[in-house]
Amino acid sequence: MSRTLTIHQAGPGVTVQDMGRPGYLSLGLSRGGAADTRALAEGAALLRQSPDCAVLEMTGMGGTFEVDHDTRIALTGAPMQTAIDGDPIAWNASHLLPAGARLTIGAARAGVYGYLHLGGGIDTDPILGARSVHLAAGLGARVAAGDVLPLGDDSGAETGLALPPDDRFAGGTVRVVPSLQTGLFAQSEIDRFEDTEFHRDNRGNRMGVRVVPPGEGFAPEGGRSVLSEIIVPGDIQITGDGTPFVLLAECQTTGGYPRIGAVLPCDLPRVAQAAAGAQLRFRFVSAEEGLAALRREAESRKGLAKAAHPLVRDPATIRDLLSYQLISGVTNGQP
Repeated sequence: MSRTLTIHQAGPGVTVQDMGRPGYLSLGLSRGGAADTRALAEGAALLRQSPDCAVLEMTGMGGTFEVDHDTRIALTGAPMQTAIDGDPIAWNASHLLPAGARLTIGAARAGVYGYLHLGGGIDTDPILGARSVHLAAGLGARVAAGDVLPLGDDSGAETGLALPPDDRFAGGTVRVVPSLQTGLFAQSEIDRFEDTEFHRDNRGNRMGVRVVPPGEGFAPEGGRSVLSEIIVPGDIQITGDGTPFVLLAECQTTGGYPRIGAVLPCDLPRVAQAAAGAQLRFRFVSAEEGLAALRREAESRKGLAKAAHPLVRDPATIRDLLSYQLISGVTNGQP
C-alpha cells in the first residue's frame, strides 16, 4: 500500500535531495544533491537504510508535515525546534510519526541545512538517475504547501535511536588542498589567506557561499582572470573584488576566476552549514593528508550505525547502573 507525506507548510528553501547525479559534468550539469552529505549518512544510520534514500532538505527552517501511515522519521543536520502534535522531540534521532499527527519543524538554532528522513525515503520520479532537485539547472522545484510526496516501502521497524551531536554548525577551520591555480598566487598571499579569519557573508545559496576577510581581498600575480575551465564543489574562487567564494553542490561546471585552493569534500559540510556571520579559517594540507582525511571520514560514516544508541536507556541493560546518581540529596526519614 502506497504511503504519502503531505506538506501543510514549508519554509522557502525546502527541497527533495539525495546524493545527487554524477556523470553529467561534461554536459554542463553539476552533481547537486544534499548540501551536507554527512547528514544523509547520519539519517541512514538512524533508520538503518541506504544513504541513497531521498530526503527533505530544509534551508533555515522547516515546516509542518503529516503522513497517512505510521512512518519512521529521523532528523539530522542543522538542529531545529521540532515537535509532534506539540510535544517536543529530540534532534539527531529517529522517531515514529503516527498517521495523522502533525510534525512541526521550526527555524535552525545553529547551522543552515536540516534534514527530514523518512522510512523508505521519498519516492518521487527520478530525473537523470536521481530524485534531487537541482534549482540552478531547472530540475524539479521547491516543496510548497499542498504538495503530497510519495514514500517508498520501508522494511525497517526500529526507532528511538540517537547519535552524538556534531560540531560542524558553527564555522571553524576547514582543510584545503592546492588547486591547479594556487601557483598563480604569491606565497605571501597564500600565507595571508591561511592567517585570515573570514566570516560567512549573508549572500549564499546551494551554488556557493561568499566568505569575507576583515581587510583587503586576494589577488594572483598577473590579474584575476584566467581561461574558463572545469570547476567542482569545494573550489575556492577569488572573485573580481578579491573576495573568496566557496563553491557548493549546485555550482556551475566551468569558471574563469582563479582558484586559490579546494576544500576537502569531508570538510565541505562545515562550510555549507556555516550560518551568516560564522567565522571560517582555511588550512592547506598536502594531497597525502587530504586522502588520509577522506579515508577517515569514510570509515567514520561506516561506523555511524554502530554509534547510534537508544534515546531512552532501559535500566535493565545498563551494566553500570549503580554508578548513576539515581537519588539526589538525603533525608532523615521523618515525616
